[in-house]
Amino acid sequence: MGRNDIFLLRAMGLMAESGRRTGSSSSSSRTGSGVLSLWKLVLLLAVMWTVRTQTPEDSKPMYFWETGPWGRCMGSECGPGGSQSRAVWCAHVEGWTTLHTNCQQFGRPANQQNCFRVCDWHKDLYDWQLGQWNQCVPVSLRTGAARPAMCSQGEEGIQTREVRCVLKASGAPSDDAICEYFEPKPRLEQACLIPCPQDCIVSQFTPWTSCSKTCGTGLQNRVRSVLLPPLFGGSACPNLTEFQTCKPGPCEGRDSVFSLRMGGWSNCTLPVARPTRQARRRKGGIKDPETRKLIKSKRNRNRLNRQESNLWDIQVGYQARQVTCVHRNGSTAALSLCPHWSLPTMFQSCLMPKDCVTSEWAGWSACSKSCLDPNLPEGTRTRSRQVQQFPTAGGAECPALEETEPCEPQGDGSPPCATYSWRTTEWTDCRVDVLLSQQDRRRSNQTGLCGGGLQTREVFCVQANAELLAYLSNMKDSAELQSQSRQTPSVPPLLSISYEITASRPVPAQLCIALVPETSQLCHIPCPIECEVSPWAAWGPCTFENCNDQTGKKGFKLRKREITNYPTGGVGSCPHLVEAIPCDDPSCYNWKLLKFEDCVPDNQMKCGAGTQVPLVLCINSDGETVDKKLCRDTLLPLPAACEVPCPRDCTISPWTAWTSCSQTCSSKTVEGKQMRTRSILAYNAGEVTSMVVAWITVMEGLTQLPKFPPLLGGVLCPNSSMLQEMRSCNENPCTVYHWQTGPWGPCMEEPSAAGSNASTRVSCSMGVQTRKVICVRVNVGQVPPKKCPESPRPETMRPCLLPCKKDCIVTPFSEWSECLANCESGGSIPTNKQSRKRIVIQMPSNGGQECPEVVNEERDCESPAVCPGYRWKTHKWRRCQLVPWHIRQDSPGSQETCGPGLQTRAVSCRQLDGTMVDVTQCLKFASSMPPITQLCQLPCQDDCQLTNWSKFSPCTSDCVGVRTRRRALVGKSKKRDKCKNSQLFPLSETQYCPCDKYNAQPVGNWSDCILPEDRSAESPVGMKVLGEAKACGQGYRYQAMVCYDQDNRLVETLRCNSHGYIEEACIIACPSDCKLSEWSNWSRCSKSCGSGVKVRSKWLREKPYNGGRPCPKLDHINQAQVYEVVPCVSDCSQYVWVAEPWSMWKVSSVDLKENCGEGVQTRKVRCMLNTVDGPSDAVEDYLCDPEEMPLGTREYRLPCPEDCVLSVWSSWTRCRMPCDGRADRERTAYAIRLPSGGRQCPETKQTEVCLLNKNCYHYSYNITDWSTCQLSSNAVCGSGLKTRMLDCVRSDGKSVDLKYCEELGLEKRWHMNASCTVECPVNCQLSDWSTWTECSHACGLEELSSAGRMWRTRTVIRASQGDGRPCPSQMEQWKPCPVRPCYRWQYSPWSECRVEEVVCGEGRRFRNVSCFVSDGLREDQGSMVEEELCAGLELAVDGDKRIILEAPCTLPCPGDCYLMEWSDWSPCQSVCVKGERLDFAPVQARSRAVIAQEPQNLLQCPDQEWESQPCADGECFEYRWMSADTGYADLVWCQRSDGINVTGGCPPLSQPGLDQSCDVPCDKPKSFCSEAGLCLCEEGYTEVLTPEGLLDQCTPIPVLEIPTAGDKKADVKTSRAIDPTLPTTAQPGRTGRIWYLQPFGPDGRLKTWVYGVAAGVLVLLVFVVSMIYIACSYCAIRRSLGTPDSANGTAVWMGQEAHELTYTCPECQHPAESAT
Repeated sequence: MGRNDIFLLRAMGLMAESGRRTGSSSSSSRTGSGVLSLWKLVLLLAVMWTVRTQTPEDSKPMYFWETGPWGRCMGSECGPGGSQSRAVWCAHVEGWTTLHTNCQQFGRPANQQNCFRVCDWHKDLYDWQLGQWNQCVPVSLRTGAARPAMCSQGEEGIQTREVRCVLKASGAPSDDAICEYFEPKPRLEQACLIPCPQDCIVSQFTPWTSCSKTCGTGLQNRVRSVLLPPLFGGSACPNLTEFQTCKPGPCEGRDSVFSLRMGGWSNCTLPVARPTRQARRRKGGIKDPETRKLIKSKRNRNRLNRQESNLWDIQVGYQARQVTCVHRNGSTAALSLCPHWSLPTMFQSCLMPKDCVTSEWAGWSACSKSCLDPNLPEGTRTRSRQVQQFPTAGGAECPALEETEPCEPQGDGSPPCATYSWRTTEWTDCRVDVLLSQQDRRRSNQTGLCGGGLQTREVFCVQANAELLAYLSNMKDSAELQSQSRQTPSVPPLLSISYEITASRPVPAQLCIALVPETSQLCHIPCPIECEVSPWAAWGPCTFENCNDQTGKKGFKLRKREITNYPTGGVGSCPHLVEAIPCDDPSCYNWKLLKFEDCVPDNQMKCGAGTQVPLVLCINSDGETVDKKLCRDTLLPLPAACEVPCPRDCTISPWTAWTSCSQTCSSKTVEGKQMRTRSILAYNAGEVTSMVVAWITVMEGLTQLPKFPPLLGGVLCPNSSMLQEMRSCNENPCTVYHWQTGPWGPCMEEPSAAGSNASTRVSCSMGVQTRKVICVRVNVGQVPPKKCPESPRPETMRPCLLPCKKDCIVTPFSEWSECLANCESGGSIPTNKQSRKRIVIQMPSNGGQECPEVVNEERDCESPAVCPGYRWKTHKWRRCQLVPWHIRQDSPGSQETCGPGLQTRAVSCRQLDGTMVDVTQCLKFASSMPPITQLCQLPCQDDCQLTNWSKFSPCTSDCVGVRTRRRALVGKSKKRDKCKNSQLFPLSETQYCPCDKYNAQPVGNWSDCILPEDRSAESPVGMKVLGEAKACGQGYRYQAMVCYDQDNRLVETLRCNSHGYIEEACIIACPSDCKLSEWSNWSRCSKSCGSGVKVRSKWLREKPYNGGRPCPKLDHINQAQVYEVVPCVSDCSQYVWVAEPWSMWKVSSVDLKENCGEGVQTRKVRCMLNTVDGPSDAVEDYLCDPEEMPLGTREYRLPCPEDCVLSVWSSWTRCRMPCDGRADRERTAYAIRLPSGGRQCPETKQTEVCLLNKNCYHYSYNITDWSTCQLSSNAVCGSGLKTRMLDCVRSDGKSVDLKYCEELGLEKRWHMNASCTVECPVNCQLSDWSTWTECSHACGLEELSSAGRMWRTRTVIRASQGDGRPCPSQMEQWKPCPVRPCYRWQYSPWSECRVEEVVCGEGRRFRNVSCFVSDGLREDQGSMVEEELCAGLELAVDGDKRIILEAPCTLPCPGDCYLMEWSDWSPCQSVCVKGERLDFAPVQARSRAVIAQEPQNLLQCPDQEWESQPCADGECFEYRWMSADTGYADLVWCQRSDGINVTGGCPPLSQPGLDQSCDVPCDKPKSFCSEAGLCLCEEGYTEVLTPEGLLDQCTPIPVLEIPTAGDKKADVKTSRAIDPTLPTTAQPGRTGRIWYLQPFGPDGRLKTWVYGVAAGVLVLLVFVVSMIYIACSYCAIRRSLGTPDSANGTAVWMGQEAHELTYTCPECQHPAESAT
C-alpha cells in the first residue's frame, strides 16, 4: 500500500467520522447536514483526483545532469592529439541549478574528451562532400497528414542529401567538426515543389477525311496530335483517332478486293563465290556471260581507276524482294487473283555494309608544355590512330581519330618556363609644348618653355629569364659532352652565375600578360630664376684700390649693390655689382663727424662768440669704425666758430642737416650741390632795427636801404642770404667704370690633363671653364683694364665636372615576323614581307657612341616549295555491276546484260600541286569526301540510248531570244520507232534567255563619320606612345547597299556594279580650345603703405567647342573675365614729405621798439619719391601719408629782446607699452638765448598722457592670404610659388612701416613663401582604334532591314587633367558590312511514297538538297538558286552533315489500318505554376495517329504512338474553360492561353455546367471547391472574404499550444501556424483554436498551476453551496414563523440601509406538502 492510498483511507475515515457526528446532531440542523454531506463528497472527489494524478511515475528523480556545448579543441600539435572540455552541472526539474551531490554520481557525463585539433593548413586536406539531392518527397508523407484530394498549384515537398566531411585525397569520411572549423555545414534539406499531375493534352480533331471507299461501306477518320505528354503521374493520352462509317452509295459491278503488295528489300548479301559458279556452269552447260566479258576485258587498266586500297574494301552484293497479292481484309492470295500488269524488278545491286575499322592508338606525343611553371596552364599531348577500313553502306562511322589530354612535363630535367615582362626605354626629354593650348601654340615662339611638361617612353616585351635558360641549356649540353667523354664536369654552381648587362631581345607584345607600364608621365623643367639685385648704395669715400699699397695719388669711389634673388646656374648671369669712379687724394681712413658739441663762449663769457668742439670717429672705406690711430694722417675736423646770443642779440636757429647731393657726379655742365638753412627765432633790441629799416624803406619808396649808425642794441640779424648755405658735392667726374663678364664657356679638360689622357678620356672627370672679363666705361664701351679697380675683378676660370658620356643602347633585333601562310585559289602564293626591329633604349649624349642608322629591317618571305593545302582527287567510274545473272535469271522480264546496277570509283588525296599524300590529311583539312559509289543503268537492247544533254547555246543578250540544248540517239536506237517519239524522248530543249535585271538600293542608317586610316605599319613588338594624333577633319560615312535580281532575290553587290557601300564625305569638327586675351598689366598696389593686392585680368574671347580645352574658372559675377589677384607690399618710406625752409616771420602786431609780437611763418611741403640718394622727384600728394604731412604754416609769438628764446621742440618720446593711460610722453627744448632782467624761461619740457589710438598705439603683424600659385612667365604648369605678405598694423587699423613692429621685437612665426603646384592641362590620351571586328552578320540583313555592322573601339590611356582637353564621348565606331546573300543547303519536301508500278507495299520516298538564298530575316524563307552558289559551303543541312535523300516508306494497301506520319513537334512548353517556371526541363511532343479504311479491320490496327524530347526556351501556358450559348445548347471547351483549343489541361472541377463546380473558380492557394459549391480553405487555414463575399485568400490559423513536458521554457506559448512543409509528428485537424493541456512536469509531478486551478474550483464550489445553504435557511425560518409570505415561499431580508433582498424558494411554495 502506497503513501497515497494511506492518505486516501485517512480522508475517507475522517469523512465517515464527520458523518457520524452529523447524524447525532439535533433535528433542527438536519437541513444543513445535507449541504455538509455534499461538501464532503466534493472534497473527497478532489482528494481522490489529486492523489490519482500523482500516482504515475512517482519515483521519477527531481534532479538531473545538464551539459554545455563542447569547447574548442586545444593542443600543442595539429591533428588527433587535442582535447576539449565542456561544462557539466546538476539541475532541478524546474530549471534551477543545484549542488552536484543532489544528482546521481554514477550517471555524471564526461566533461573532457579527445578531439582533432584543426589547423589552418588542414583546409587544403579536408572539404565538405555534397551528395545529390534526393527525390522530392511530399511533406505530408513525413508528417503523416492526409494528402489533399485536389491539387491546385502543386504540393510542397522536401529534398534531402548527404553531407559529410571527407579527406580530399582518399575521400575517407572524417569528423564534421574539422570542416565546420573553416566553413559551416551545408544544409541537408531544402524545400521543393511537386507539380500537380499533368494530364496528357491533345489538340483539336482535324476535319473528317473523305470516305475511304467510293461505294459501299467505308470509314471516315479524324485525328489529333499530342501537345503535351502526361507528366508527374497524369492521365494517359486519349485516342488520337476517331472513326465513323460512311456509305457514298451502292457499288455497281464487281469491286476489286485484291491488290499487289511490294515487300521490302532484303539485307545485302554476297553472291556465291566464283569457283562455285564456274563449277555449276560447267555442269549445266551454261556459260556466264559476265565471266566472258571479264575475260575479254583489258588487263592493263589504270591502277588508279581500280579500288585497290584496303581503306574502302567495297563489296557489291545484291538484294531481293517479294511481291504478294493481298485481300482487302489483309489475307494473302495467289498472284493470279491480282490484276496482271508488269512486275517490278525483284533484284538490285547493293553495297555490303562495312563498319569503320581503326588501328590501335599510337603513343602519346610529347607534352606541349616542356617547362615547369605551376602558374601557367597545363599543356596537352595527343595521340592518333589510322583508318584501316572506311565505313560503307551505312556501317558504323569512324570514331575520333585523335584525342587530347592535359599534361605536365615529367622528370627533373625539365627547365623552367620562359617568363616575359615589360621593359621600357628611357624617358624622352621633358616637353612643355605638348601641353600648350591652340592659342598658346600660335602666339608663342615655344622657346625657353619651362615648368610642367610631359615625357614619353616606349614599352616592349622581353623574355625575362632568357639568360637563365641559356645557361641551363649550356649546362645540359656540357653535361652530355662530358658524359660522352666520361670526364668530370667542371661547371660552376648555379648560384655563381654572373650575367653581362645587355639589352634583351624584343618579343611579341601579346606574350606579356602583366599590366602595361605607363608610357607617359608628367615631368618638370626647372624655370630659370632671373637674377635680381638691390638698388645702388651711395658712393663711398675716395679710397685707395689697395690700402696695403698706398702708392700714388689715384683712388676710386665705389658703390655696390647686392644680389637679392640668386639666379639659376650661378651668379654669372647677374649684372655687375660694383661700379668705380676715379678720384684724387684717396684715403683708406677718414674722420666721421658725428656732431658738434654745445657752443662755449670765449673768455668765460655768458654770451657772445665762442667755439664748438667736433665729436668724430675714425672709419675705413667700408664705413666701419676703426682705431683713431689709423686716421692720424688724415686732417682732423677743426672746432667751429659759434655764437651764444646775448639777451638783446638776434637769435638764429641751428643749421639744418645738409640735403642730399643733387648729382651723383660732376661734369662741365653738371655740378652737385647741397644746401642747409637756418631761421631767425628773435630779433635784436635797438632803436633802429632791421625791421624798422625795412619798414622805412617801404614807406618812403626808397630804392636802397638807408644807412643808420649802429645803435646800442643787440647784434643785428643777418640778411636772408645769410640764412642759407650752398656747397659743392660729388665733385668727382661722371666717368664710371665696371667689370663686365661674358658667359662661361663649355667644360673642357685642363691642358695638363689632356696630354696624359690623350689616348683614353676618363668620363665624369674634373675640367675647367673660362669666361671673358673686360673693363667697361659706362656709355662708352671697353677700356683698358687698368681703368677698373683690380680688387672687385671677377674670376675668369673655375673648375667644373665634365659631363659623363652616354653611349647609345639598343636591343638586339627581334625575331623575324611570320610570313603569311595562306594560299589563294589555284595554289598561288601571294608575295609578302616579314620584318624585324630593334628598339633604342638610351640615346647617346656627350660624345657617346652613336645609334645605328638601321633599326627596322624588312625582307621578302621565302616562297615555299609547295603551297600547303589538300584536296580530293576522283578517278573514273568503274563499270556498272549488275546482280549476277544466275540469281536474277528467273525473275520475269530480266535480261542478262542490262538493267540497274552499281558502280564505284577510286578517290585519292592530293596536295594542291598534285602530289599524292595520305588520305588522313584530306580527312583533316579538305572538304567532305566525294561519293565513291553511284547507281547506274545498263541499257537493254530495246531501250532507247541517248547522249547527255549539251550545254545551252549562248544568248545574244539578256532578256532577248531563246537558248537551246540538244542530245542525240545512239546506235540502234536511231532506227527504233519508239525512240523517235519526240514526246517520250525529246532531242532538244528550248528556254528563254535569262533576264538578269538587278536593282541596288540602300539599307540601314549612315555609319559614324570615319577618318581615313593611317597606313603606317605598326610594329607588333613595341608599343609606342600615343601622341596627339589627328582626330578631326574630313572623313567618310557609309551606308550599305543591297542588290536584288528580278525575282527579288539577294545577290552579290558586284552585279549592281557596287562595292557594297554608298560613300559620303563628312566632317569631324576639330576641337577648339577656350581663347582668352593676353594678361593685362598689373594694377598699382592697392595700398601705398603696407600690404595690399594687385590685379590683372584676361577677357574671354572665344568659348570652347567640339571638346576643346575648357576655360578656367571665370568670375562668377562677370562670366567673361578671369582675374588673378596677388598680394603686394608698398614701402611706407617710398614717398616722403619734403618741407622747404620756413619763410621770414610776418609779425601781425609790430612793436617797432621791441621788434616782437605775434607772427606767422610759411613753407612749401611737397610729396616726393624717396631714393637711396634722397628725395628726387615730386609726385602726387595722395601718395604720401596725409597724417604725417608737415605743417605748411605756423603762428608763433616772436620773443622780445631780453626774453628767453627756446629752440624748436624735439619729437615726442615714445609711449611705454601698453597704452593703458598710465604712462606719459614728453618733448623738450633748450634755451638758445637766456633772458635778462629777472625774466624766466618758459617750461622746456612738455608731457601728455599716452592714450590708446590717440598718441599711443599698439602694433601687431598681419598676414595676408596666400596668393594664387605663381609660375614663371614661360611655364604652363608645374611647381610654382605662392606668397603672402607680412604687414605691421597699428591698433587703429592703419598699416605702418614694418620697423614699428620690428622695433618691438614681435615674433615672426610665418613663412612668407611656399611651394605649390599648378595642375598641368594634360589632354586626354586615347589608344589607337582597334582593328575592325568581324561582321555581326556573316550574311544577310539584321532586324529592321539593316546591314550587319563592324565595330572598332579605343580606350582611354590617360584621362584628362586640369584644364586639359576632355575625352571624347565616342569610344566606339561602326560601319556597315557588305551585304552578302545567305546561301544554305536545304532539303525539299519528301516526295510521296513510291512503290514503282505496284499499288501498295514497301516503297521509297525521295527528296533533294538544293541551294537556297535568303536575306537572313526570319520572314524570308529563301529562294532556290543554282547549286554553284553553294559550292563553297560544306554540304550540311542545319548543321547535320549526314545527308539523307532517300528513306523507306510504306504505302498502305486498300483496307490496311496503319499509322500516320509523325506530326510536327509541338511548341516547347515549361512546367509552370502561376506563370513562373519551375526547375524542370521543358518538353515538346509529337505523335502518330491510326488511320483505318475498312470497318472489319479495326481490330488489326496498331497502337497509336507518341514521343517527347527536352527542348529549350519553353513557354508557360495557362488553360481555362470557355463556353458559348448557341441558343439550344451550351458549348464548353478548353482553350490554351495562345488561343488554341485543346483537350486536357483545364481543371475538371471548374468545368462550366458541372454541379460540383463553384461559380467563381477556387484558384486561391490552399482553397478548394466544396460539395456545396463554395470555396473553402484547407485544414489549418481560415477564409478571408472580399466585400462581395468572394474568397480573397486563405490565411494560416494562429495556434496556441500549451507545451509538453519536455518544454522547460514556458507553460503556454503561441506556436507556429500549421505548415505542411515543416516536419511535425502530427498535424491537427480543422478545429479552429486548439488547446493542449500538459498538467505534468518533467518529473511526473503535477505542476503548480494545477493546484491553483483546483483550489479556485474548490472555492467556487464552497461559495455556491454556501449561498444555497443561506437561502434555504431563510426559507425554513419563514416557514416556521408562519408569516403571510409563507404561502409563496418568499424570504425577505432587510439590509442595514433598508435594501431589500428577496428570494423565492420553490420548495416552500407548497406548505401543505412540506408539512407532511
